[in-house]
Amino acid sequence: MANGMGSLYIGSSGLRTSQNALNTTANNLANVDTTGYVRQQVIQADRHYNIFDKNAAISNQQSGLGVSIADVIHSRDIFLDKSYRTETGRQSFYSACYSATNEIYTYFQELEGEAFQNSISSLYTAFEEFSKDPSDSVNQNLVMQKSSLFISRAKAVYTSLQNYQNNLNTKISKDIDRINELGKKIYDLNENIVKIEAGGVETAMELRDQRDNALDELAGLVHIDYDEKYDGTVFVSIEGVDFVNRAQVYEMGKSVDDETGYITPYWPQMSDTNRGQTANVFNFNVDISSAYNTDIGELKALVMQRGNYVADYRDIEGKSRQEYNDDAGMSVMLSTEAELDQLVHKLVTAINDIFCPNVKYAGTDLTGTTADGNAFTITQGMKVLDTDNCAVGSDGKLPPQELFSRVGTDRYTEVNVTDAAGNTRTYYVYNEESATDISKMYTLSSLKVNDEIISQPSYIPHLTQDSNNKQVAQQLGTAFTEMWKKSEISLNPNATSKCTFMEYYAQMIGETGTAGSVYNTMSETLNNTVNTVDNKRQQVIGVSSDEELTSMIQFQNAYNAASRFMNVVSDMIETLINGL
Repeated sequence: MANGMGSLYIGSSGLRTSQNALNTTANNLANVDTTGYVRQQVIQADRHYNIFDKNAAISNQQSGLGVSIADVIHSRDIFLDKSYRTETGRQSFYSACYSATNEIYTYFQELEGEAFQNSISSLYTAFEEFSKDPSDSVNQNLVMQKSSLFISRAKAVYTSLQNYQNNLNTKISKDIDRINELGKKIYDLNENIVKIEAGGVETAMELRDQRDNALDELAGLVHIDYDEKYDGTVFVSIEGVDFVNRAQVYEMGKSVDDETGYITPYWPQMSDTNRGQTANVFNFNVDISSAYNTDIGELKALVMQRGNYVADYRDIEGKSRQEYNDDAGMSVMLSTEAELDQLVHKLVTAINDIFCPNVKYAGTDLTGTTADGNAFTITQGMKVLDTDNCAVGSDGKLPPQELFSRVGTDRYTEVNVTDAAGNTRTYYVYNEESATDISKMYTLSSLKVNDEIISQPSYIPHLTQDSNNKQVAQQLGTAFTEMWKKSEISLNPNATSKCTFMEYYAQMIGETGTAGSVYNTMSETLNNTVNTVDNKRQQVIGVSSDEELTSMIQFQNAYNAASRFMNVVSDMIETLINGL
């Protein structure tokens, strides 16, 4: 009788186990299209055995107590997960880089429906006509108009690049916020998972799915390392620094530049902002390379491409190759800004130096007074107007008008020097570009076409200084023709050869296009890699309706078999009881 009653318990264990397995399979089928859901697998095992005789000749004499669910497996492959997250972060890095270069390329190739190169070509054509007859008012007007158009379009591109930097800055801010949100989410999920699994009975499947989804998203934003501890808590680090652990979330901070408003991510727990010591999240002194895993994460790419300032020609002029590559050369945005500004700077200064030529003062030091009565000393090496060889405009005045001017200073300071005999001579001392004051530099931030020439184009220097018989200064035409032909400008410190102004622009666009092509190729290749790894991962974690239906039939048959077994045992017991 005891064996009969015990058999009922064995049969009921089969019913319960099969029913729970059916419930798990049904749950898998219900979530077949749920994003991030991980397939659950039921593992069945024998219950304990009652042993009657350990000394039996062949095997122990024992009786089983039925079946139970040993575990419900959360089907994941940790190696595929790590590979997927690493490649996702790398693909996000190159995708963000490509987006930046593609945006830059768009600004140059399409500006108000016309390629920027056309404004350079138009300026070249205007000076070609001017060289033929500098005194022709039509040619003078053409130079003035095309110069204004060139500056306005160059400024439009330069401003667009700065606006895109601001857009990248906004994206950086949002990414930092999202990273912190994901950190808090992972931390909260850690706590809830530990609470549920502390008893060793239940696995927090749904919460683990949510945490894995958060890790997937976080891996696309930054380079992460993570490790699951014995209690189910996942520790996360970003760029080698603790981000989430058992105790807290170390949120990423935002360091804001007072001048530009650009945000740089940093670690508040490792910084002393009162002393100006900031531990930045990213170290750009290390080469960006897959070999070092330094090319991972969208946020890093955005910070790198945006840069920390607005670049100009000073980021190229006088810089060594190493200095350039460690600074502006690292970012396509900064290098493009610097190269564009250098093109404009070299071009406008070359034109101004022809209209208003300078020579270095080689005499003894002279002290005189400026037009406003201030004392001024002219020393050896200072640049002064070459009054003997310069041309003048229709007004006949010295100094002649420069075509392009700076908003913060005039081209010359007039200095009157009186000798011992009482004779006064006027020098026009060139006001050098300031290394610190942008308004006194020939840069796109402070350039304009001379207002005097806009109002009266005939003020463009084109006549000799002979007051009685002014002649056309034909040397101007020759000088401008030679200027456009000379190969005297290098794209950047990495360039091995010099080029003309027209060639310079082609090289600049070519460099941007090449960088974009490299980034795009890397992004597409990595995207294929990510898809390949994800497909393999889905084979492990994904739900197959065919496979689940097969399992459902299997568990249904097992349930039916257990049910029939119990009916047989029940009938047997009933027969025994009735017989007694």
